[in-house]
Amino acid sequence: MKITETKLKDVYVVEPQVFGDERGWFMESWSKRKFADGGINVEFLQDNQSFSATKGTLRGLHYQLNPMAQAKIVRCTRGEIFDVAVDIRRGSPQYGQWVGEVLSAKNFKQLFIPRGFAHGFITLTDDVEVQYKADNYYAPECDGNIRWDDPQIGVDWPIAPVILSDKDKAAPLLKERDNLNFIYGA
Repeated sequence: MKITETKLKDVYVVEPQVFGDERGWFMESWSKRKFADGGINVEFLQDNQSFSATKGTLRGLHYQLNPMAQAKIVRCTRGEIFDVAVDIRRGSPQYGQWVGEVLSAKNFKQLFIPRGFAHGFITLTDDVEVQYKADNYYAPECDGNIRWDDPQIGVDWPIAPVILSDKDKAAPLLKERDNLNFIYGA
């Protein structure tokens, strides 16, 4: 398993070793030991899966506030997405910066997103399934989001969104989020 830190500290691209033969392929998508060897120490508690039927479906940018903040390992098991992590930890030298990675059923890549980061993705194909593990349970009272096109963040989405939820359409800008309780280094 190859684990590479991105330009944002603590965000990693994970590339499992895939073994293929005439039957198909096999891989380990998660290994606590291998992740720890790569610098990712997390105890996952919940698995989530989403399906998006249409190319250009955008989900995000989402996060959960403390005490229910979540670290995630995201993978695309059908189709292709552009996956994004945004640092929203107050006091972080990379506050408001983002990193993106194409994840697909063909490239097997995964993105590890630590607590204190917002997360979102746009589907690059029709019929997309995304699966991710989270290290904390979903808590609606801690749920939050930031506008996907916030100019302060400036995510360079590879395509324009076609479908967004009402929640994501109405999301505030990062500078309007005065309740963020993630502290860098805490």
